[in-house]
Amino acid sequence: MSAPVNVKEKPARPSLLRLPGFSARTVAIGYAVVTLLGLAMFAAPLWYAWHTNIQQVRTELIRADAQHLSNLFARQGPPALAAAIDSQVHGVNDGVRKIMLFMAPDGTRLAGNLPAWPEGVPDRDGLCQVTIQVDGVERNVELMRITLEDGYLLLVASNLDRFQRLERLFAYGLLGCAVAVLLGAALGGVMIRRALLRRVQGISQTTASIIEGKLSHRLVEPHDGDELQQLTRTVNRMLDQIEHLVTGVQDVSNAIAHDLRTPLSELRARLEELSVARPPGAETFAEIDAAIDDVDRVMGIFNALLRLSEIDSGSRRSGFVEVDLAALGAEVTEFYSPVAELKDIALGFEAPANLRVTGDPVLLAQALGNMVDNALKYAPERGAIAISARRLDAASVEITVADNGPGIPAHERTRVIERFYRVDASRGTPGVGLGLSVVSAVARLHGGALHLSDNHPGLRATLHLTTPTHC
Repeated sequence: MSAPVNVKEKPARPSLLRLPGFSARTVAIGYAVVTLLGLAMFAAPLWYAWHTNIQQVRTELIRADAQHLSNLFARQGPPALAAAIDSQVHGVNDGVRKIMLFMAPDGTRLAGNLPAWPEGVPDRDGLCQVTIQVDGVERNVELMRITLEDGYLLLVASNLDRFQRLERLFAYGLLGCAVAVLLGAALGGVMIRRALLRRVQGISQTTASIIEGKLSHRLVEPHDGDELQQLTRTVNRMLDQIEHLVTGVQDVSNAIAHDLRTPLSELRARLEELSVARPPGAETFAEIDAAIDDVDRVMGIFNALLRLSEIDSGSRRSGFVEVDLAALGAEVTEFYSPVAELKDIALGFEAPANLRVTGDPVLLAQALGNMVDNALKYAPERGAIAISARRLDAASVEITVADNGPGIPAHERTRVIERFYRVDASRGTPGVGLGLSVVSAVARLHGGALHLSDNHPGLRATLHLTTPTHC
């Protein structure tokens, strides 16, 4: 049997191009680098254009001087040319401005500011750049050699060092601009870094407070209308939803522990009594029926919680269809009419025909049913309940259920839509405090809200819907 072969895995190659991480420091450095690159992109063409232009101008000046002197020699002869050259170079012995030399055919110096024909000058006529001795100092020059009639030689040169000084001045100017831009970029980078760190620190502090359990903290929204304002609003809306969900979970946990204790305790007491007392059949079946009611109550609580969870998740939006609110309201009114007749309550419905919205018909019917059921519980005998629906604009409608019962105190209207919350006056009535919570959740699913107000007397519950409509 052959020995097993160990296969070594090759280590992953590190990425050749690794982008720097996003931080305030990298943003500041990037700002400075981009600014310098912008200066370089501006200065490089400017330097090239300036340098090229200087070279062209220098060459044209040499050509012009040489041509002028050649024409003067052709018209007036050597003495006139010698006089003209001496007049131009008279008093100029530093080799800075003009360098000229006029030589006779035998090599005699006739005029100019050079003592003799310089070494290194080519034997052919034309332009060239050489280094010559001018007053004992080596200078870089651009010169033109011209052979005149009868063998006379003319040399016209321009000192390149003069233009190099100008180029150095230009370079120093660019360097000064670069330093100024660098300082400005550094200052701008520091300001950007501080601004980003201030925003990040604010977010970190708020996040730390939320982690510690202070769910009501929110990010400070900037007022300068920058891009972070929209991000801050989005994050704050997310925190609102998180607080709502966490608070809802806490309330649900407490409410479940409280509301399930009573039916489960009653169920256990009945079963224990049946086990111990062994009553006759009729009494036993009565207790069993009561136990079934307790189980149904517990199942109703869990079904309502599951329904609320499904609504809050938004999964029911996939079932949105066109709904005729007028027909839906008429069906709900007809369904609850027998209950209203037993309590001698006038139940009426009013809505324009063909009032259509896009939504979940089952949830809308359940929400309206919960509103009507809540009104029937608290409306007095021979009372009145008015159900109405109307369109507010092209994108929103409202459904209102108004009764003339005791109503809800103003300070408790915002709390009755919380899960399992019940006002003191409703403790003796059936229910677990989830009816209006379901209505509020359905309203949020349809882009609206549930509003409670005083009906003078009684309660006016208004369900606003802002989903896409069909006229």
